[in-house]
Amino acid sequence: MASYMDMVTVLMCMFIVLYAMSTVDTAKFEKLRNSLATGFGTTVTASIDTAEGTVVRAEDAGKDAEGFSGNQALAVAETTRLTGLQQQMQKRLEAAGLAGNVTMTVDSRGLTVRLVGSHTFFQPDSADLNRHAERVLDTVAPTLTSSRRQISVEGHTANLLTVYPSVWELSTARATTVLRHLVEADRVPATVVRATGFGSSRLLTTGRTPADHERNRRVDIVLLSDLPDAVRKLLPAAEGSSSR
Repeated sequence: MASYMDMVTVLMCMFIVLYAMSTVDTAKFEKLRNSLATGFGTTVTASIDTAEGTVVRAEDAGKDAEGFSGNQALAVAETTRLTGLQQQMQKRLEAAGLAGNVTMTVDSRGLTVRLVGSHTFFQPDSADLNRHAERVLDTVAPTLTSSRRQISVEGHTANLLTVYPSVWELSTARATTVLRHLVEADRVPATVVRATGFGSSRLLTTGRTPADHERNRRVDIVLLSDLPDAVRKLLPAAEGSSSR
């Protein structure tokens, strides 16, 4: 009798399980079906409850890629504009025989016009511009003005002793001197230009030779890009694409 009752109990449990398996929760099954279908990109679903852990709709799956592609296109267009400004200034400098101490690069901030070598542009340990520096600024100023961009003039120094209280004052004084010449002599609008001194905090090289010190003594004139960060970080890579 005990064995018979055990068998009946097992049979009852089996039929309960079979009954439970035969009853489908339509709502949950629909979510599962939609999730699997959209995951493989075969079906467009009307709605997806992401809180339930289901997969996004098929039409939303490529939005990130589309956004990246759009940012890349914007970066290429911006790089083309910056490169055009670079070429304008380069032609002016070459025509005036002043291209030797100026380098230009496109990076994630925009176009940097770098005046390298303090003794080429300033009196030793001084913020006074020499005539050569004034001619360089006068040559690039028309392009700076026509670009209609915000301009950051940034002074940098080597990490050496100076007659100034610190390298911060020297770098700031040189940046301000360049700004004043651009605004007062070359009529660059004062509303678009600013001056900053970085001292020796942003060295191009950590070497200790005289040539290394000259590389670190510089003033950068940066034509700033006003595009979003996601686009600007693509500018260095886009430079090669825009030149093809």
